[in-house]
Amino acid sequence: MDRRKFIAGTGMAGILAAGVAPAVHAQGATIRWRLASSFPKSIDTLFGGSEVFAAKIKELSGGKFTISTHAAGELMPAFGVLDGVQQGTVECAHTAPYYFFGKDEAFALDCAIPFGLNGRQTNAWMFDGNGLKLMREFYAAYNVVNFPLGNTGAQMGGWYRKEINTLADLKGLKFRIGGFGGKILEPLGVVPQNLPAGEIYQALEKGTIDAAEWIGPYDDLKLGLYKVAKHYYYPAFWEGGPQLSLYVNSKAYNALSPEYKAMIEAAATYAHVEIAAKYDARNPKALKELVAGGAKLHRLPKPIMDQAFKVSQDVYADLSAKNPRWKKIFADYEAFRRDQNLWFRFAEKGFDDFMQAQKL
Repeated sequence: MDRRKFIAGTGMAGILAAGVAPAVHAQGATIRWRLASSFPKSIDTLFGGSEVFAAKIKELSGGKFTISTHAAGELMPAFGVLDGVQQGTVECAHTAPYYFFGKDEAFALDCAIPFGLNGRQTNAWMFDGNGLKLMREFYAAYNVVNFPLGNTGAQMGGWYRKEINTLADLKGLKFRIGGFGGKILEPLGVVPQNLPAGEIYQALEKGTIDAAEWIGPYDDLKLGLYKVAKHYYYPAFWEGGPQLSLYVNSKAYNALSPEYKAMIEAAATYAHVEIAAKYDARNPKALKELVAGGAKLHRLPKPIMDQAFKVSQDVYADLSAKNPRWKKIFADYEAFRRDQNLWFRFAEKGFDDFMQAQKL
């Protein structure tokens, strides 16, 4: 389904208000699906997003279409959900696509890459650019139909036991970092560790890792990372606007009526907006609590950012030469990023710079 034509033709209000009656009439049998999440229940923003999605599906269908949600580890490991959907073990999953860049680096383009798009720009690429079309083509090889379902906004750069002042301070640093960012930090001497959320605190406490990033203040406060590492850096240049995705098994999706497919579209978009809103609303208060609890805020030094940016450009050029799937999607992504940054430097940046300098 073409998302833009669908939304333009019916309108989101029409989907939510009028979608139930024809769907129930057209597909009267009760449908029960299972959703495997890559996130623990304690991360209520992310795991909660799948619950919001499932609740909206039930509401829209008048209880005819129900989806049970399962936290990481209940049905399968956090990083096993792609295989679960691809093989039809579960009908759908909620995850961060860059977890699977080991299968193909192009997965990261459906989530976040270092020095990539911010949250609003990602929405623009997916919903009105070629992002969704290109990623749908890519996912077809994995028996997956994908839908955007959440964006955290720009993330924090993580928690460190010691201050990071120079590139030399990164040498040998065992750093929990999810997804594609590790490929850029590794040439700088960092030793990337990809751990699910539920294992981060213990690894940092025991010294198995020296630093860890997750998302931002609200989730980080819940994970308690400030208790074992006080230095809190920003920004996460590797995650300027990471998008979460709903993966739906293509066979299960194609078996749905058009009305039920519309409900998947509408409910995913609804949850997508809510996740971003929760982070923006809750992070300010959480940041204050973290600082009151002893967190020390630092901006990542510019020489580190500059060198990481240079490395990222080299990595992307190399991938474009080696991986045709990456090359096809990234060429469009890169052109879109160039134009987005041209626009955002004016009205958005001008307004933000002024407002953030005021004493409110």
